Amino acid sequence: MVKMSEYGPLIAAVIAPHLGGLAGAFITKREVPEWYETLRKPDWRPPNWMFGPVWGTLYTSMGVASYLVWRDGGGFSGDAKLPLALYGTQLALNWAWTPIFFGAHKKGMALVDIIALWGTIGGCIYTFWSINHKASYLMIPYIAWVTLASALNYCIWRDNRDKKD
Repeated sequence: MVKMSEYGPLIAAVIAPHLGGLAGAFITKREVPEWYETLRKPDWRPPNWMFGPVWGTLYTSMGVASYLVWRDGGGFSGDAKLPLALYGTQLALNWAWTPIFFGAHKKGMALVDIIALWGTIGGCIYTFWSINHKASYLMIPYIAWVTLASALNYCIWRDNRDKKD
């Protein structure tokens, strides 16, 4: 149960992941019709309209997870220090992917980023568990989606080597 005094930190934790997502949306919106649609993509890829709602949901759930770990792990000076460092790292990698892939059109570099992102999400799931099981569970849909996104990034990189990376 969230106490009234904890709403501020909860709201901040939920908003924080969305900030990078919103910044990335500006890059993506411009690049989808002009660049992304020119790439060869696998038939199994999700439709473009799906990415916004999925990422919105995932950013919210990861924000709640980080709040639970911060609250139950004693903040940045308690047991939550490593889990929150991993969380910050995965968030930075997440936010970096869009400018790398869509902004710079560096499909291979984006693949390296997303693989590192996948690993840090796994680290979050593992380290969150000892502090708050629900926080760990909240990250599972995120790693599932990033697994799919990693496979898509790989296929796009593999199938578009003739297009400058």
